[in-house]
Amino acid sequence: MPCRIVIVGNGAIPEGVAETIDSADLVIRFNGCRSAGRGGWKTDIVAACNTGRPALDMLAGGRWKASRTVRQAKEIWCVRTASVFAAMRGPLVESHPDLDDFCDDYTAGFETFARVTGRSLRVIPEAVHHAVDAELAALDPSPYVVPSSGLIVIAHVLANIAAADDRVSLAGFGHEGWQWHPFAAERRWTEARIASGRLDRLHALR
Repeated sequence: MPCRIVIVGNGAIPEGVAETIDSADLVIRFNGCRSAGRGGWKTDIVAACNTGRPALDMLAGGRWKASRTVRQAKEIWCVRTASVFAAMRGPLVESHPDLDDFCDDYTAGFETFARVTGRSLRVIPEAVHHAVDAELAALDPSPYVVPSSGLIVIAHVLANIAAADDRVSLAGFGHEGWQWHPFAAERRWTEARIASGRLDRLHALR
């Protein structure tokens, strides 16, 4: 039977979608899962930014590890592939010296956490990153450092996880945030897949 997959970003979520999210077959959330509560609680997968300061914040202490969403997740995804970010380190030293720790890889910490807590761990393949960059290039993006974790996960789900008849829905994606993600192009990328029937949104964007 077809599955309902919901990818829940950390953006604004209106009232009325929590029940739909919690009834899905597979729910994917990100990092600290800030949308949980208003956006339901079910969490099957936590997609973690496994480089730089966000990774350190999650792995340090026990707050993230003990959170309601992470405790119920059966799988952790490391969104950033080490080889991709290792190749970025040299150019970033020149173009964005303030991002000196951006490429520091903490995948091993997430692997340890997954192993000792009996969870699966998946690293999103390098090919997904390269495919997304190539597809964004056709949309004339403004200069950016990396696509957002949200877009990488959506692309991975569509390419490698969802079957042809599965329904993949988005919630909490406003396509805005950190200045060095290409959010305008990402929104166009996403809308193209909604138009083709590959995706839908649980709520309209403002």
